[in-house]
Amino acid sequence: MPSERLRPGVVWRIAARDLLSTLRDRRTLNATILMPMILIPLFTLGLPLMLGSFIGGQQQARQKLGVVGTLPAALETALTRDERLANGTLIRAGVTLVPVENARAAVQSGAVDAAVQPAGVIPTSAGAAQGTLEVYAKLNNLRAQAGAFAKVQDVVNAYNRTLTLDRLKALGLGAGVLTPVVLRPVDASPPQEQRSGQLAFLIPMLMLQFILSGAMATAVDATAGEKERGTLESLLVAPVRRSEVVAGKLLATTITALTSACFSVLGFILSGLLVGAFTRGRSGASAEISQAMGGQITLGVGSALALLGVALSAALLISALLITVGIYARSFKEAQTYIAPLSLAIVIPAVMLQFSDFLTLGPGLYALPLFGGMLTLLEIVRGTVTAAHVLLAMAANLVGTVLLGLLALRSFGREEVIFRN
Repeated sequence: MPSERLRPGVVWRIAARDLLSTLRDRRTLNATILMPMILIPLFTLGLPLMLGSFIGGQQQARQKLGVVGTLPAALETALTRDERLANGTLIRAGVTLVPVENARAAVQSGAVDAAVQPAGVIPTSAGAAQGTLEVYAKLNNLRAQAGAFAKVQDVVNAYNRTLTLDRLKALGLGAGVLTPVVLRPVDASPPQEQRSGQLAFLIPMLMLQFILSGAMATAVDATAGEKERGTLESLLVAPVRRSEVVAGKLLATTITALTSACFSVLGFILSGLLVGAFTRGRSGASAEISQAMGGQITLGVGSALALLGVALSAALLISALLITVGIYARSFKEAQTYIAPLSLAIVIPAVMLQFSDFLTLGPGLYALPLFGGMLTLLEIVRGTVTAAHVLLAMAANLVGTVLLGLLALRSFGREEVIFRN
């Protein structure tokens, strides 16, 4: 009785056959190699820099501020004054005051970016009657919020503090009277978690999305595509075992998925280096926002190996799922229809990662296939991962791979599935 063990040479020849078919499609190569290298730096570097440039640029630009009536001379001076560092670098430009008759109409027409209108008398000293300064602006407009409206808020707060300090000084009291207790926040997060930024939550989603896109073309072409072309029957009548056919196709799909994953890791590292280079030596709102939003990843050898291990297990799981779905479909188009909702299986858990700080992260969550891998990838990026979590997430993905692989093998052995085209 012949041995039922897999023959590596046969498995590799089947995998090479499917990989060669994948390499002929330039669109697949673009999705596997070029897209991770372009999109990941765009998300993790371009978006934070653009946001920082927009908000910081509004602080350094000079907007028009409409004024109904008159303002105290000290407040007008504070509004129009530029703020600079000791070296002359402009931090915040003042506004240009424009007399207007109707504050609301001036803002709506675009004649001014914002407008102020005193409701009564604006005090010039603390202890007098409280005055109200109405600020008209398009409050649902990010440009307005980051520009003229924000400047008015900052200047009025500083004006109030100046009047209060003058009043305290006249009474023989110091500024410390206003703040008997001073809070000094100290970030106790690990250094890597501090550097990873808010976009660290996107990294697991992006990596698994690229694994899915890299595996999809090979898996669908090697199953439903071969069905549609009529070449699958010739493979199955060849002297190869069905298990070797499944293993070969799983190997080919995993290789393309891992290729995409490796280039996505390179994209993360590249974007992290670029974030550090762009923000080094810069100051102001633009640099602060870019630093906070952009993820700067520094992986040690252990973290890099853990990341690749989780990525490998996730690639195997996704590849096995795609092959199982692809062999069931009648045609290439039908397979794509079945696979399209699978992206939601990545996006929805990735959104839940935003609330991971509120979850009790017990072993059960890491034992969930795919989601446990996402949690582990997030911890790797933030520098808080443990070996137990890595092993548990990988084991969950591998168990899911085995179960799906057995289901795919069963489908390959059923004629009603193979010939349902």
